[in-house]
Amino acid sequence: MKNQIDIKNIILNYGLYLGFITIFSHLILYATGTLLKFSWITGVLGFIAMIVLIVLGIKRYKIDNRGYLSFGEALKIGVGIAVFSATISVIYTLIFTNFIDPDLVNHAMELQKQKWLESGMSEEQIDASFETAKKFQNPAITSAFSIIVQAFFGFIISAVVGAVMKKDIENEY
Repeated sequence: MKNQIDIKNIILNYGLYLGFITIFSHLILYATGTLLKFSWITGVLGFIAMIVLIVLGIKRYKIDNRGYLSFGEALKIGVGIAVFSATISVIYTLIFTNFIDPDLVNHAMELQKQKWLESGMSEEQIDASFETAKKFQNPAITSAFSIIVQAFFGFIISAVVGAVMKKDIENEY
């Protein structure tokens, strides 16, 4: 009989670590005044951290489960870590954009308008692009999109890791 390991604790622990890493990197860029200039760094660091923490979470489960891991368990852990950390990040982002720096989104849009002008777009094109972008600034849309994207990447990462680390009990006999 298989020893039941609590997947939920692994998901919560590693998801919490990933969420805090994302928040911490965002706060560092904000504190240094480079958030809008180097926001891609947060994305890159977050993606690297996601890979590392999903791998570590799946590895922890495999160790705790006497070396056994099914592909489905790896997917459940990886997607769970990604979705939990995305939920933490969404909550932080909502707090940040509503209370800490409510003008950040407007400032980012103004910087984007400036880049569009420098690239040679006409005023009509810029206005149309601005109105389209404004429609997607709804917190519900951005929150849902963020969680979906994180879940997708969590699925891809955990599928690769699960395929590599998979070791079923049935394979032993």
